[in-house]
Order: sequence, then C-alpha cells, then structure tokens
Amino acid sequence: MERRQFFKTALLGTLSSATLLHGNILATEKGNVPTVAAVGEPADLAAVMGGTPVQMYKKAIEAMGGIGRFVRKGQKVTIKPNIAWDKEPEMAANTNPELVAALIKDCLAAGASSVTVFDHTCDEWEACYDHSGMKKAVEDAGGVMAFAHDEKYFRTVKLPQAKNLKEAKIHEAILDADVWINVPILKHHGGAKMSVSMKNFMGIVWDRGQFHANNLQQCIADIQTLDKKPALNIVDAYRIMTQNGPKGKSLDDVQQGGALFMSTDIVAADTASIKFFNQFKKVDLANVSHVAMAEKAGVGTQDLSKLKVSRIKL
Repeated sequence: MERRQFFKTALLGTLSSATLLHGNILATEKGNVPTVAAVGEPADLAAVMGGTPVQMYKKAIEAMGGIGRFVRKGQKVTIKPNIAWDKEPEMAANTNPELVAALIKDCLAAGASSVTVFDHTCDEWEACYDHSGMKKAVEDAGGVMAFAHDEKYFRTVKLPQAKNLKEAKIHEAILDADVWINVPILKHHGGAKMSVSMKNFMGIVWDRGQFHANNLQQCIADIQTLDKKPALNIVDAYRIMTQNGPKGKSLDDVQQGGALFMSTDIVAADTASIKFFNQFKKVDLANVSHVAMAEKAGVGTQDLSKLKVSRIKL
C-alpha cells in the first residue's frame, strides 16, 4: 500500500474507533464523509481528541500546516478567547488558558512582534481576567492583556453586507492587528443555543444590546461579514458546558470533552463542534440558525465533505 493511501486508511480507521469521530460525527447531513488530508497537505479542518489542551493544539496546528502558515515575522497578532465570566477554568465558561498560552508561544516563535489578548467581558473585567487564569497564562507566555471595559477602545465599522446589523463598534486590537485568531470554548448558550466561534465575536463588539434587540441569530451571522476575519478558529472542547450556558451554575454543568477543532472556515469549525457536542447533549444544528445564516452570507460551509480533514486520536 502506498504511504499516502496508508495514511488515509489509518485516519479513516480512527474515524470509526475514536469517540470523537464515532458514527461519522464529522459527516454532512447526507452522510458524506469529508476528504482526509494527505501527508504533508495542510488540512482545512483538524479534529483532535485524547490529550491535554496543549497536546491537542500542537497536533492540530501541525495538521493545518504550522503556525507559520498564519503568522509572519514582524506581524502584530491578536488572540480573542472567551474570558467573559468570573469563573475558574474547571467551570468551562471560558477558554482554557493553557491552550491560549501555547498559541502565544507559537506566534512569538514564528516572529510575531507582539501578541495581544482581550475580551469584552460580561462579568467585572478584572475578576474575569484573573479568575479565569487567563491573565497569568498570557503574561507568563509573553503576551499582553488589553483593556476592553471602556467604549474608547472600540471604533465604528460599517457592515454593508449585513442584513440587520449595519454597523458595530469593534475593538481596536482586532482592527489594528495584522492577524487575529479566534479561540472560543464550546458550550451551551440559552439565547444563541450554542456558543462557539461565531458567537465569540460578541466579545469583539462594544454594544451587545444591538444583537439582542435585532434578532440575535441574524446579528451573530451579520458580524461574520466583517472584512477583518480571523485567520484561524480554534475551538476548545477540552471541557464543555452542556447546560446552563453561557455562565453555568455548578460542575454538574460540565463534562470532559477532551477534544479540539481547528479550521480556517468558521462555519465548518462551528458545524463540526456542534456535531461533537451532540454526543453529550442533543442540539439541532438547524436551531443554531446563525450557522446557516453565515453560510448563506458566503462566510463558510456546513458541508464538511467539501473539506480536507485531519482526524487525530492521541
């Protein structure tokens, strides 16, 4: 058997054996299995299970072609995790800080001139930055935490392709970056049904009330039409909040997901992540309607069979 064919066969074997990929979780509605990325060929979507957040990140970024595919020497990089809540990492309300630290180190090793991390938090910002573990992890890794608690850090941007949200105030760290990377956590959300990559954009805007007052699902899709799109979406599914999201009430809301999804296609990243979430709690992708709305706006695809996918079990 040729090496390339062996690699494909091995990955398809992983598809049937790993919990992450059992039952064609990454298949389309019609059951079509995505194309497996060949050896040395950058994937469009990497799905990894079975390791620590750092181990899974390293495998995924390797499958995607390495951080050098996205970050060049001298570039200013902004990373946008979810840090919205005054919760410890074990509560799965915020992105895992170890994952963000690994990404920062990678960006700096690739020659980034700076790496900035921020979120427009829902709870009191200093408590969120501290208790999430994010501030210490970011600073220890060589990154800088940016403020986002005041309107002065945001600038108005027009969204001509949007249906409902025709403009939004976007954080300067996004607008001034050469590259930004979107790093949400996968979790339940009472209003948006699911919080993944696209929902994480609500932390780059100042006035979230606009979203809730003008059809939340459509506005989440609308903000995806922003010209300054993330170079990469990295979904933290190491721990997942399966109920009472987005903040959670207790550890009873949390399950060990042990997975990570990475893609240049934000619609595909959320589609694959929500399919995975269904192993823990059933959610109809059609009810997370901002995903289909974003696809209709030309942002990405829900049809994973169109993508080259790397499926990795650690």
